[in-house]
Amino acid sequence: MPPFLKLAGKFADPVTSANFPHPVLRWRNPRWADAVGLGNLTDAAWLEHFARFTPLPGNLPQPLAMRYHGHQFGTYNPDLGDGRGFLFAQVRDPAGRLLDLGTKGSGQTPWSRGGDGRLTLKGGVREILAATYLEALGVNTSKAFSLVETGESLQRNDEPSPARGSVLVRLSHSHVRFGTFQRCAFLDDREAMAELVDYCIAGFHPGADDPDMARKACALLEQVALATGRMIGQWMAAGFVHGVMNTDNFNITGETFDFGPWRFLPRSDPNFTAAYFDQNGLYRFGRQPLQGGWALQQLASALVLLADAGDLARALAPYEAAYRDSFTGHTHALLGLAPTGDRAADTAFLQAFYGWMTDSGAGWAQTFFDWFAGAASAQRAAASPQAALYAHPAFEPVRAALMARAPVRAERLALPYFQRAAPVSLVIEEVESLWAPIAERDDWSAFTATTGHIDEARRALAL
Repeated sequence: MPPFLKLAGKFADPVTSANFPHPVLRWRNPRWADAVGLGNLTDAAWLEHFARFTPLPGNLPQPLAMRYHGHQFGTYNPDLGDGRGFLFAQVRDPAGRLLDLGTKGSGQTPWSRGGDGRLTLKGGVREILAATYLEALGVNTSKAFSLVETGESLQRNDEPSPARGSVLVRLSHSHVRFGTFQRCAFLDDREAMAELVDYCIAGFHPGADDPDMARKACALLEQVALATGRMIGQWMAAGFVHGVMNTDNFNITGETFDFGPWRFLPRSDPNFTAAYFDQNGLYRFGRQPLQGGWALQQLASALVLLADAGDLARALAPYEAAYRDSFTGHTHALLGLAPTGDRAADTAFLQAFYGWMTDSGAGWAQTFFDWFAGAASAQRAAASPQAALYAHPAFEPVRAALMARAPVRAERLALPYFQRAAPVSLVIEEVESLWAPIAERDDWSAFTATTGHIDEARRALAL
C-alpha cells in the first residue's frame, strides 16, 4: 500500500482528473522512467496513466489533492491546497527511496479557489527546462517526468491567449510542504501533527527517529534545516532564482519545486528579482538564504504543537552552516575544483570571485564554463567571448585563486559539452527563443536540441 494512504483522510481529498479532449504526448523522461520501473510503458500506456490518470497497478486507487496552508509573500493564507495538481502515485527507485508522482494542470480540486486547475503548455515547457538544468547543475530538485498537451485552449492574463493547455507530471522525493505542518498548527491538531512527523521520518528522515515525540519533532526539524540549507547553497552557486519562496513551496526533503517565474541569472546581481509581481524584491536572488531561514522559522513555529520552542530554535541552528558549506562546496564543484579545506581561504576566494562577477558584469554561466578545472582551462578562457574581462587587472586575484586550486577530474574537459563554444544558460531570452517556434509553428527542434545540450552538461559535470 502506498504509504501516504495512511494519512489521506486527514491530509488530502480524493479527486478525479479533468477529461482532456485530445491528449498528445510531448515529452517523457526516459532516464527517470527506467529508474522507477516505468520505462517499458508504450506511448499509449503512458497516455493512459499520465493523461487520463488511470491508476498504476497496486498504487493509489484515486488521486489525492493535498491540503496545506502557507505564508505567501509574508501573509498567512489558510485557503491553500493542491488547486491544480494531485498526488497520483508513490513509487520507489533502485535504492528503495520513496518517490511521489505529482501533477500540475490536472484539473480542478476542492482547493482551486475559482481557478481552472490547468497549466499552459508554455508553463510545462518552462518546468522541463528548469528541472533538467537544475539537475544537470547538481541542484537537489524535483524532476519533470511527463508533459502532455491536452488539446484545450486556456485564458490567461500573463500569456497571449488563448493559450495551449498541458498537464505535467513531476517526480519528487516528497512534496509534503512546510505549509502541511502549518495547517496542523492552525487547526491545533496535535494528533495529526504527530502522524505527519512519523510519516516524514519513516519515509524520508529515518535518522531523526526517537521514542520521544518532542525530541523526534526537533530531530526532524534539524534534518529539514540541513536539507534546506544545502539546497539554497546550491541555488546560489547555480545562479538560480526560485521566484516564489512561499512556505507552501518548501518541502521537507530540501528539493526545489513549485518554481513558477524562475530565472537563471544572466550576470551576478544580488537584487535580481524573478517574479514581475514581487515588486518589493522579497524573493530577490541575494535574499534567498535569509528567506529560507525565515521559512524554517515558520515550520518551527508550527512544531511548537509538539516540542519546546527553545529546543526547536536550537534545531534550526545548523541551517546557516549547511548553507555556507553547500555554497562553498557547490561553487567549487561547478568550477571543477577542490576546496582548499581552509575555511578562511575558501571564503576569501568566494568573496573575490563573486565580487568580480558582480563588478565586471561577466556572464554567470559563461564564467563557470570558461574556468572549469581552473588552470586546465586557461587556453579555453583566453578564447572565450569574454576573454577581455579576464585580461583586465581586476581579474588577477581571481585568476591566482583559480590557478591555486586543484582540478577535480579534469578529463571531463574532453567531453562533448566542453567542446562547444558556449554553455547552457537558460536566461529568459533563451527560454523565449525556445518557446517561439513551438507557439508559431509547433516546431520542437530547438527545445529538443537544448534538452540534449542540458544532458551533455549533466554528463560532463556529473555532480
